[in-house]
Amino acid sequence: MWTLKKKIVYFLYKLTAAWLPISPHFPPAKKLRAFWAKCIVKECGKNVNIERFASFTPGLSIGDNSGVGIRSEMNGVVSIGRDVMMGPEVVVYTTRHKHDRTDISMMFQGMDTPAPVTIGNDVWIGRRVIILPGVTIGDGCVIGAGAVVAKDLPPYSIAVGVPAKVVKRRNEE
Repeated sequence: MWTLKKKIVYFLYKLTAAWLPISPHFPPAKKLRAFWAKCIVKECGKNVNIERFASFTPGLSIGDNSGVGIRSEMNGVVSIGRDVMMGPEVVVYTTRHKHDRTDISMMFQGMDTPAPVTIGNDVWIGRRVIILPGVTIGDGCVIGAGAVVAKDLPPYSIAVGVPAKVVKRRNEE
């Protein structure tokens, strides 16, 4: 995944584009960050918005009109659909530490096999949401700020809390 070229481009992104101000203060910033992201990620749609200080890896796929929030982290294989709004400081994990053995300290057990995360189309993810490995978020979901998504969310769900629980569907009044 990480080729030498992508490592160099990512390093340059972190030194330059990641520091550019938020778009209204410097209109070319959005386009510059998207340009650098296209050189790094697996797939990058049109009109993508990568905000300041966002962190991502080459395993990221992001659809048209979607964004990665300020200081958000997308590590590993993460697929983001079209028209996804993401608040600041969202963290998506695709791996976790092993902890099943008691004869070895957890810090020496290594990592589980990575599990990709999929975020559907037309999803709104609030500030400081944490999405755990292997989760699929269905189309049209809304996830409230601060939620920890540990299980799949069905399409058009509104989920809040720790752990995130579906409290309503978008088409219900």
